[in-house]
Amino acid sequence: MTELPTNYLYEAVRQDNTSGRYGARVQTRFPPEPNGFLHIGHAKAIVTDFSVAEDFAGICMVRLDDTNPEAEDDDFVQAIIEDIRWLGYEPADVRFASGYFQQLYDWAELLVRKGLAYVDDQSPEEISVGRGSFTQPGVESPYRDRTVDENLDLFRRMRAGEFPDGSRVLRAKIDMAHENMQMRDPLMYRIRKVPHHQTDMDWPIYPTYDWAHGQSDAIEGVTHSLCSLEFESHRPLYDWFLEQLEVDQAPRQIEFARLELTHTVTSKRRLAKLVHDGVVDGWDDPRMPTLRGLRRRGYPASAIRAFCKEVGITRVNSRKAIEELESYVRRDLNATAQRRMAVTHPLKLTLTNWPRNADGSPVVEHFELVNNPEDEADGTRSAPFTGELWIERDDFMEVPPPKYFRLSPGKEVRLRGAYFVTATDVVKDDEGRVVEVLATYDPASKGGNSPDGRKVKSTMHWVSRPHAVDITVALYERLFTAEAPGAATGEALDDLNPESRTIVPGGKAEPALADAAPGEVVQFERIGYFAADLDQPLLFHRTVGLRDEWAAVQKRGQ
Repeated sequence: MTELPTNYLYEAVRQDNTSGRYGARVQTRFPPEPNGFLHIGHAKAIVTDFSVAEDFAGICMVRLDDTNPEAEDDDFVQAIIEDIRWLGYEPADVRFASGYFQQLYDWAELLVRKGLAYVDDQSPEEISVGRGSFTQPGVESPYRDRTVDENLDLFRRMRAGEFPDGSRVLRAKIDMAHENMQMRDPLMYRIRKVPHHQTDMDWPIYPTYDWAHGQSDAIEGVTHSLCSLEFESHRPLYDWFLEQLEVDQAPRQIEFARLELTHTVTSKRRLAKLVHDGVVDGWDDPRMPTLRGLRRRGYPASAIRAFCKEVGITRVNSRKAIEELESYVRRDLNATAQRRMAVTHPLKLTLTNWPRNADGSPVVEHFELVNNPEDEADGTRSAPFTGELWIERDDFMEVPPPKYFRLSPGKEVRLRGAYFVTATDVVKDDEGRVVEVLATYDPASKGGNSPDGRKVKSTMHWVSRPHAVDITVALYERLFTAEAPGAATGEALDDLNPESRTIVPGGKAEPALADAAPGEVVQFERIGYFAADLDQPLLFHRTVGLRDEWAAVQKRGQ
C-alpha cells in the first residue's frame, strides 16, 4: 500500500475521519470560474483536489463557478472539462453554481427574515469607501437598519428585475468594525441584467462568489473545501454563512499554497492581454502556461501531475524554478519518446567514395536504428543511408578551435549507426560560405565501429538527402526574461522577451518522422524533444532540450 503524505492537510482529513465528523466520508471539489483557460497553477489545485479524494477513497467533483455571466462562456466550460480529463482525472460529476441559483436565493431570503441581510442603495464607490481599511473601521450604511419587511420587498423586486443594474445590492449584516475586512457586511447579490450561458435571462441578480461558494459546497455534500491561500481571510465568512443557515455537517475549508513558476505569469488578466495584443497566437500558444499551451508544446500530463505532487502541499507561497518542471518533462519523455534524426540547420555532406548505381544514383543502404534505448518494446526502424547526406551546420568547422571534436578537414567522426567518415574538402558559394562538405567513408566501419579498434571522439546524426522529409521547427526561450516578471517595474509585461520564439523552416528529417501523429513527442537525437503540431503537419515545437538545466540550477544554489 502506498504511504500517504504527512502534510497538515492530509492530517486534518485523517483527524476528521477518525472523529467520524463526516462519517469517514471524503468529498472534494475543483471550482473553476469559466472565464478563461486553465493554467499550470490550476493544475496544482486539480492534482490536490483529486489526490486527496483518491487517497482517502472519496470522490472529487467539478463545479463551474458561473456567477459572473459577463465574463463567462460555454466554450470555456468545455475547455475546462477537456483539460481536466487530459490531465488524467475524471470528475465524479460536473455541476454548475447556476444550478443552485434558486436554493441560494431562498437561503438569502432566510437571512433577510432573520435580520442578517439587508438591501443597500449605496453606489459601489460608496460601499467601497465605507468598508474602511485595515487600520480604520468601516462605516455602517444608512440603509442598514431597514426593516425585515422592507428588505424582503426590495430584494424580491430586485429578483423581479424592477431595478436598473448596479442600483442596489444585498449585503450580509455582520460587523462593520470587524478586524477581518471580509466580515464587514459583505455583498451577497448584485443586479446584472445580462444573459447567462446556462440560465439565459432567468436571473437579473447574481450571487457573489463568497455567497455561492460555501453554500454550493453544502448542497453537494462536500466535506473538505480546498482553496488556495488567498481565501484564508474568507474562511470566517465561509463558516459564518453556514452557521446562520444551520447547515448539517458544514464543509470544512482548508487552504494551501498556490503554484507559481519563474519566468511565468498566471494572472488571467495578463494572459488575456497577451492573447488580445497578439503577443502570442492564442491561449494554446506553446509559450503560454495554460494547460492547452503546455499540451501543444508536448508536456506530458503525467509529468505535470508528478511535478505538482512533488511540489507538495504547504502553507507558504513560493515561486518554483521552471527548470524543475522541465526536468520532470525531460525525465518522462526520455522514457517514452521515440528517437528520430533531424537536421534543423542543414549542410550538405557528400561521400566522394560512396558506390553508385549504373545510372549514377547513389547506392541506398538501410540501417536498423533503435527507436528508444529506454524501452526495448519500441523496437527499431529502418533509416536509409546514401553517399548524399544532410548534417547540422554546427557539426562542421573549416577552422576549428581547440577541443572541437566534430567534423573538420582531416578529422574522422562517426555517423550515428552507419560509418566512420573523414572530411577532405569543402565547396563554397560566391560569398565564401561553406555549402557542402566532401568526405570519404570507411566501408569496414559499417554499423559505426572500426574492426581495427580505432576510436573517434564524436558521433553525429545525419539524414539521407534523397529521402529527407522537409520540416519546420519552432524553438522557444522564456516568454519573460525576469525570474519574477514585474518585480522591477510593477508590471509583468515589461519583462516580455521579444525573442521568445524562433521559427526555423527548411529542416530535414529521416522519413520515419513523417509518420509522427499530431501531438506526438519525439527526441531529435542530440538536439532535444519536439512535439508534432496538433494541426499543421511537419511543424515541430521544441518541448525541452536534452540538457538538464535543473541540475545546473541546483548546483548554483549550493
